[in-house]
Parts: sequence; structure tokens; C-alpha cells
Amino acid sequence: MSHYMRPQPLDRKFLTPGVIVLLLLAANGLAWLAGRFLFGIGAVTNLNNQYPWGIWIGIDVAAGVALAAGGFTTAALGHVMHREAYHVVVRPALLTAMLGYTMVAVGVSIDIGRYYYIWHPLIMWNGSSALFEVGMCVMIYMTVLYIEFLPIVTERFIGRVNLPGPLAGLNAPVDRLLRLLDRTLDRTMFVFIIMGVVLSTLHQSSLGTLMIIAGPKMHPLWQTPILPLLFLLSAVAVGFPMVIFESLIASRSFGLKPEMPVLGRLGRMVVPLLGIYLAFKLGDLFIREAFVHLKTVTVESVMYVVEILFGIVVPLRMFMTRSVQKSPLLLFVAAALVVGGVLLNRINNFVVAYTPPYATEAYFPSIGEISVTVGFIAILVLLYRVIVLNFPVIGLPDRTLMPASKYSVRG
Repeated sequence: MSHYMRPQPLDRKFLTPGVIVLLLLAANGLAWLAGRFLFGIGAVTNLNNQYPWGIWIGIDVAAGVALAAGGFTTAALGHVMHREAYHVVVRPALLTAMLGYTMVAVGVSIDIGRYYYIWHPLIMWNGSSALFEVGMCVMIYMTVLYIEFLPIVTERFIGRVNLPGPLAGLNAPVDRLLRLLDRTLDRTMFVFIIMGVVLSTLHQSSLGTLMIIAGPKMHPLWQTPILPLLFLLSAVAVGFPMVIFESLIASRSFGLKPEMPVLGRLGRMVVPLLGIYLAFKLGDLFIREAFVHLKTVTVESVMYVVEILFGIVVPLRMFMTRSVQKSPLLLFVAAALVVGGVLLNRINNFVVAYTPPYATEAYFPSIGEISVTVGFIAILVLLYRVIVLNFPVIGLPDRTLMPASKYSVRG
């Protein structure tokens, strides 16, 4: 069926009971965010000199970057490897990545005490800083994602420019400009796609470098010299499950038939990626003899076992089963476990494993921190809905291209 899918705006109403709940969550998060900017970061968070970062970095930034990996993995699969059958999931993955990285950039801005200095890395370069490399790569890659999204914008408006009133005289010039932009992007897009793949591999691993610098402040279960490699492998492994997760939720939300042939094949591709990640994870644990820390029941040991068991082992076994690959529900559960596992991994690395030597009490996120994070997620979902309702992102059956027999069955 994917051979007859044509991306087009969805004809659905925006306001639903679920959307109303998301709007309330978003409004609550924005209210707390306003308090952060009006009264300072200490007024709404439990951050202090011992714990300078919390879930805004662990979830909004580190996990957000990892879970947006579906953008570069599907771009590599669909465009670099020219696997045409997967083009139906490339645009939704691109949109998810673009929104995810936008929220990452906003998350970094609100987590910095002096947020008005966020522009400093642009002109104050420090080539020996891992955080500088992360910041530059994220900014450049976010720009690349918006450029990759431009053809969707031109496709939406070419031949449909209809400015009102006195602006009507600009209809023809704007349309010509859109056509010129579309032709230019068509010739140069391969450059941006390759840039996106390369930049993603760079900053995904450098996030792990940040935690190596933490040294003895991190628990030995996670503190390892190959942490950059593990961060990269986990991001690659979660790319396709995130696409499956997003696609199945979107299909259910908009009342569409899920693209199971494509999603099932993506599920099979997850198996070797998760297997490689698990092998390095366990191999590193035994080589460093850090498994001794699992003999004692602590918060860290329990969180590590949950991360490995439910975030890697269980979904790996599920993705290896043909019945799972054919079932939307089971495929969704398997993908959700991988997504949750990588999310938990980032929380473990940046929050659970991080214990400053002179901390007087443990860190736990405040209601304000949780509200802002939940609000960000709600805003991301709302923006996704607005865009797919107005731009050709999700593929629908194109009856003008379908054989007569298929048309008659669907008609």
C-alpha cells in the first residue's frame, strides 16, 4: 500500500477532548515557566550548587536529543540508502525530530541560570569543551532540519498562494519565489541530508562525554570510558522504535490505518541495533567488573536492572517474534519499551547516577520542574497536530495512482 501513499494535509478537526487536556497541561507548564523567568530558576526548581542540573537537562535535553534520532536514522535509510518503501515514514520522523530539537534548544535556554547569555557559544568558541561541540552541533542540526522541512512548505503553497486584499498583487511573485526555492532545494537537499546524519552522530556521542567529565560524581554502573559510544548506540537503536511509536500513535489519533508492512520491517531492523547496544552494555559491565554493584539492592542497582531488562532485553525478544511484527498493539508495546528504556537511561545518567561528594541531600524534581517538562511534551504534541493538519506530512492513499482493482475495493 505504501507505493500509493501521497503526503497531504489531514482533514480532521483540531479540537478534541485529548487536545483540551494537552492545552491545559501546556498552559500549566507555561505558567511555571513564566515564574522561572520572573523570579529566577531557584524559585521553581530544586536545583542548587551541588545539583546544577536536573530533569530539565536529563529529560528535556539529553533524552529529547536521543528520542529525536528517528530523524537522522530514517533519513539515512530513505535517502542515503535509497530504500523507497520507507519514504512514507520519513516526513513524520523529520517533523518529530525538528520539533524535538526545537524543544531541546528551548530546554537548554531555560535551564541556564543566565539565559540571556545563551548566544555566547556563537562567538566565544572553546574547542576543548565537549559542551561547546554539543551546542554547536545541535544548533547547526536544528537549522538543517528546518531546511529539510522547507520542501514540505513549498509543496503546500506552490500554486495555492492567495494573499488577501491589497497583498493580492504579491501572489505571483511569492509563487515564483517558492518555485525557485523548491528547485534549489531539490538540487542541494542531498548535502543537508548528509550533514544531518553526520552532525547527529557527533553530538549524540558527545553528550556521553559530558558525563565522563563528572568522574567519581557518577555511580560506577554508568561511569565508563565508552559512555560516548553507548550514547551513540542507544540513539541509533531508539531511532526506528521512536518512528514506530510515533506512527502508531498518529494513526490511532487521526483514525488512519497503520502502515504495518513498513513498520514491521522497521521492527526487524531494530533487532541487530538493540543486540549490538546490549552486547556493548553488558561487555563493558563485566570488563570493568562493575557488576559487583548489582549485588546490593539500592536505587541505582534497581534502576540499572530495570533499564537493561525492560528497556533492552524484553523488547529485543519481542522484536524477534514474527507475531509482534504483524500486530500493531504488540509492536507499539515493544517500541514503547525501547523508547522508555532510552529515556530511563538518560535519566539514570544525568540524575540517578549523579551524586556530588558534598551534597547534603538528594535531588528530586520540584512540581515546577515536572510541570514545565510535561508542558513541553504537550506543546510538542499540539504543534505536531497543527502541522500535520495543514501541511503534507502524513501519507494517505492516492486514488489517482492506484490500480482500478484497488480503487474499487476502497471506493
